[in-house]
Amino acid sequence: MFDRSSPAAAPRIWEVGALCRAIADALEARFNPVAVRGEITGFSRASSGHCYFSIKDANGQLRCAMFRRAATLLDFSPRDGELVEVRGRLGVYEARGDLQFIVESMQRAGQGALFEQFLRLKAQLDAEGLFDTARKRPLPLQPRGIGLVTSAGAAALHDVVTALRRRVPHIPVVLVPAQVQGVAAPPSIIAALSKLYLLAQAGRAQGGDSNPNPPIDVILLVRGGGSIEDLWAFNDEQLARTIVQSPVPLVSGVGHETDFTIADFCADLRAPTPTAAAELVAQPREVWLGALDLLAGRLSDGVQRQLDTRHQRLDQAAARLGRPSGLVARQQLQLARLAQRMRHGVLLKMQRLAQRQQALEAHLPQTLQRSVAQNAERLERAALRLELLDPRLVLQRGYALLTDTSGQAVTSIRQAQPGDALRATLSDGAVDVTVSQPRLL
Repeated sequence: MFDRSSPAAAPRIWEVGALCRAIADALEARFNPVAVRGEITGFSRASSGHCYFSIKDANGQLRCAMFRRAATLLDFSPRDGELVEVRGRLGVYEARGDLQFIVESMQRAGQGALFEQFLRLKAQLDAEGLFDTARKRPLPLQPRGIGLVTSAGAAALHDVVTALRRRVPHIPVVLVPAQVQGVAAPPSIIAALSKLYLLAQAGRAQGGDSNPNPPIDVILLVRGGGSIEDLWAFNDEQLARTIVQSPVPLVSGVGHETDFTIADFCADLRAPTPTAAAELVAQPREVWLGALDLLAGRLSDGVQRQLDTRHQRLDQAAARLGRPSGLVARQQLQLARLAQRMRHGVLLKMQRLAQRQQALEAHLPQTLQRSVAQNAERLERAALRLELLDPRLVLQRGYALLTDTSGQAVTSIRQAQPGDALRATLSDGAVDVTVSQPRLL
């Protein structure tokens, strides 16, 4: 039998680099080329164009590197949670002694389990209206107080506090720490938000002066970047429903710019990073001071212009008014001119009336004589016309006027019957006659 205690059984002593190369050669000979199927996690793209990530399943995880030449051939943008098939070769990164999969090609193999769960919940909440933009509120320009929910030991807290202290050191910040990763994170975040909701409602009901806590006008929910698993607490359904119940605008600043969670869609506003979330609710104090200076300058200029205008109007009024004695003298002069014009007008009117009277007196005899002559001539013409209408002139030509006993004129034989007594009036008298027999002509 082989005796392991003998000197011949002592293991070979390798140098680290040589052992790494030997392992790499063994992997090359045993596995490569190889294709692997799994979910992407921790994807990042360096400035050089190389991509670094891991692929995993329920039982394991493998570090991967995809160099720029292969990355430029991709027809999609890989994201955490996507299920992909990668082809390449296994190797050992000798500088760290890590097992590494060099990816030469990648294609989608469907969505990962977490990502599919994310999409299902997103579709459900969207259908219920939790993402509706109509319910989202604008951020206050100058909040009286800021509520903050994040991990007490997270780098995101330092980034947010630094930004707020730099931009708005005068605005109080109320921190309610919560777990932001792991199974206990969703209920911890919900509890922290609920506490801030109570503080915000109390501040609104009592007012800022009587409330010992600062009034909270906006809430920040922040966390630093990470994989889809790290950020999974922010894809919780109950947390989403809690976010939409916020009594004040809520800003979500979870992860990096490319990370999206359900909390982002439910919040009133999504910020790409925690620092950006702080900057969104904190206009720099210098901006407001500058705006106040500008308004103060405009107000001062406006007041000065009004004063100048009023002074000018006062000067003009004073120039028109002058001394009271001067005004009285001008009024007296005006009255004298008016009196003189009135006297001249009356005198002129009286002269015209006298001239007209003299002219009438001079022409009155001629006018009366001419009027009497005209009236006499008219009277003669009227008398002549009257004489021509005298019925006696007709009777002188042999005609007679017949009347009955009542004095009515008889103009037709139908008015006379045999034996009727009639009177015939002639030019020089009247004759009584008796009708014997009427005859028609």
